[in-house]
Amino acid sequence: MSDDIDLTRDLLRDGFGRVAEGVPAVVDGLSPDQLLWRPDADANHIAWLVWHLGRQQDGQVSHLAGRRSLWTGDDWVGRFALPYDRSASGYGMPSDDVGRFTLDEPQLLVDYYAAVHAMTTDVLEQLTPDDLREVIDTSWDPPVTAMARLVSILEDATKHLGQAEYVRGLADRR
Repeated sequence: MSDDIDLTRDLLRDGFGRVAEGVPAVVDGLSPDQLLWRPDADANHIAWLVWHLGRQQDGQVSHLAGRRSLWTGDDWVGRFALPYDRSASGYGMPSDDVGRFTLDEPQLLVDYYAAVHAMTTDVLEQLTPDDLREVIDTSWDPPVTAMARLVSILEDATKHLGQAEYVRGLADRR
């Protein structure tokens, strides 16, 4: 049984670790203007995508662990000073709101995600097999376990990182 939890942790650590490596790489060397560039008026820009992938991971992993999110608990919300409600994570955000995103210091994106990744790694280390099997959402069929939620969080993060990498590729060709 301990081999199963070790393997599960290893897989999740590896997946989240790849996102943690990708975030600085997609931000590195870009100015705030480049990070805020949108391929068209309704597209998401790199800064928003990286912020959102961190926010969704922070909110969901901290909720799973029964912790306060880093966004509010460590006052990342104050450091970013975005023109959104404190609880905003970007989910379902209209294009106009994406366009209101501001960023003066690109390193802030990297630092926030590094903190989220450290928290995620800490939570993964504490999970037991029973924790992973626990049903946390019965509104789906089949009901969602903590393990399924962690995979979903990772999937969302990798999708948004890939989108940010794609936009960076477009921005580099401008």
